[in-house]
Amino acid sequence: MEITPLKVPDSFLIEPRQLRDERGCFYESFKHEALAEVGHRFTPAQVNHSVSRRGVVRGIHGVLIPPAQAKVVGCPRGAVRDFVVDLRVGSPTFGHYDTSVLDAESGRSVFIAEGLGHGFVALTDDACVSYLCSTAYVPGTQLDINPFDPALALPWGIDGEPIVSPKDASAPTVEEAMRDGLLASYEECIALYGQLPVG
Repeated sequence: MEITPLKVPDSFLIEPRQLRDERGCFYESFKHEALAEVGHRFTPAQVNHSVSRRGVVRGIHGVLIPPAQAKVVGCPRGAVRDFVVDLRVGSPTFGHYDTSVLDAESGRSVFIAEGLGHGFVALTDDACVSYLCSTAYVPGTQLDINPFDPALALPWGIDGEPIVSPKDASAPTVEEAMRDGLLASYEECIALYGQLPVG
């Protein structure tokens, strides 16, 4: 398993080592020790799945702090273009994003620390996204940011009209979420959920 930092601090691309033969392949999609080696302890408390048709945009989503939530996101069927956005006010990379293609063939996944936002666009029909979550869902704590916020200018790369939920379409921009006090500070995130010492 290879874990590579993304451009947004505290997010990582996880690429499994695949064992292939005439039957297909096998790989480990998550290993606690491997993530701890790059400074993050992660114990799943809930597993979620979403299934989307091509052109569906989901996100940008996060969880308010507290309670917060870290995630490992993968795509065991189909393919998605995944986005991680730094929503931690005062972070050196606040408002920056990184994007990865997650698909069943590669087995790639992404680790997303507390305070970061996440979204994706389905590149195939019947794309299934799996979320290993560090905390269980708590009603009323979801943080939603408009995926088409011009300040973020995320390159969704959609042919035609995107398919978006009314909730995501009417979600606040990053500036509006900041004004309304919905975004946590970088210092608060590090103090509450900071990295483990590496080494």
